[in-house]
Amino acid sequence: MTDSTPDTAPRTRMPLHWKMAIGFASGLLLGLLVYSAQVPGADVFMRYVTDPVGQLFLRLLFMLVIPLIFSALVLGVVEIGDPESLGRIGLKTLLYILVVTAIAVAIGMLMVNVFQPGAGMSREVGEALMARESEASAAIMTHRESLSGIDILLNIVPRNPVQAAADGELISVMFFALMFGIAATVMRTPGVNAFVGTVQGTYEISLKLIDWVIRTAPYAVFALMFSLAAKVGLTALKPLAMYVLVAAGAMALHMVVVFPLLLRFVGGMSPLFFFRRAQLAMLTAFSTSSSSATLPTTLRVAEEELATPRRIGRFVCTLGATANMNGTALFEGVTVLFLAQFFLIDLSLGQQVLIVLMCVLGGVGAAGVPGGSLPVIAMILVMFGIPPEGLGLILGVDRFLDMCRTCVNVTGDLVGTVVISHSEAGRAHVELPE
Repeated sequence: MTDSTPDTAPRTRMPLHWKMAIGFASGLLLGLLVYSAQVPGADVFMRYVTDPVGQLFLRLLFMLVIPLIFSALVLGVVEIGDPESLGRIGLKTLLYILVVTAIAVAIGMLMVNVFQPGAGMSREVGEALMARESEASAAIMTHRESLSGIDILLNIVPRNPVQAAADGELISVMFFALMFGIAATVMRTPGVNAFVGTVQGTYEISLKLIDWVIRTAPYAVFALMFSLAAKVGLTALKPLAMYVLVAAGAMALHMVVVFPLLLRFVGGMSPLFFFRRAQLAMLTAFSTSSSSATLPTTLRVAEEELATPRRIGRFVCTLGATANMNGTALFEGVTVLFLAQFFLIDLSLGQQVLIVLMCVLGGVGAAGVPGGSLPVIAMILVMFGIPPEGLGLILGVDRFLDMCRTCVNVTGDLVGTVVISHSEAGRAHVELPE
């Protein structure tokens, strides 16, 4: 007699990060094919299909960033428990950000000094690129006028928290959330406990909504990559190939050398274990070019995949989404030195050290959204007498480099979470694979 019992074994589903990788690769290849073949009607398809799909995905993520940041940071502070622990973890986070970001900038500037990408660029090609991007670079230069160092410092404290949230001023929102969290930690009255419960509910609802949104990520990644490749192809990289290679190479060096050393010797975790578990956050960051949009995935990976304490993951990752910008600061240093070389401006060692400091501070002040570092670069260029119009040179390749530096930024947040969690526990908080 044959066994007629139906097969109830669960089907193995493809992991989300593999679906995203397939969407990324297929969108890139198909976009390059459309660009090279000059397919008629491609502009219409991008305008009415792929561009809206990609932008809708990003808007859905950005829609949830403010409630997530506020709730995660308040809960992170409350769960740390006492002001002494909060001060200790906050100090460790700040120290990690400053040291690792300075190392990243130093690596980038060292590579620019060694390979001299700006000195080898044709002046004719450079002028043509600047002319093509003149309108965009002019808009950036206009925006940078409001980005003085004192303004960045004052804008940390919002005049109106609601207005700051509406304007996407994440540093201001985070400061407001930190103040709320600290006050809730000190008081802990019945009313405050009820408020914390409401914040916990907001956090859980935000994560559920994000889970629904992230399920559509493979299709959005396909749309974003198709539009990018179909519009610019590979030709935009040719005049700036050396600059792109130096910038991307410096980021890769920071990713594969500095982070693994930190993980192994300071964080007590196997680098292979870390990178295997962090794939989803890294790929999301690379696809969206936004630390803020990737934050939901970063929090999930820190807690579920890397098994770091929830209270530390919420605090470090949420703060890091705006303040810990290793890749952004590295990119800023590379770009400033590259443009100085192109315009034949010699910078002394002292000036380059000052640029390192400015890039570290600029990385903290840069918005965690696509292209958020460009106004900061314009400000630094003006400080050192480098024509800010030179930003037009790099706008054609900035999207690709934005993807690379966002991946480094988010990975740095997760590495910081591991390092600080291990320092607080005094031992490895996960079993290291043999």
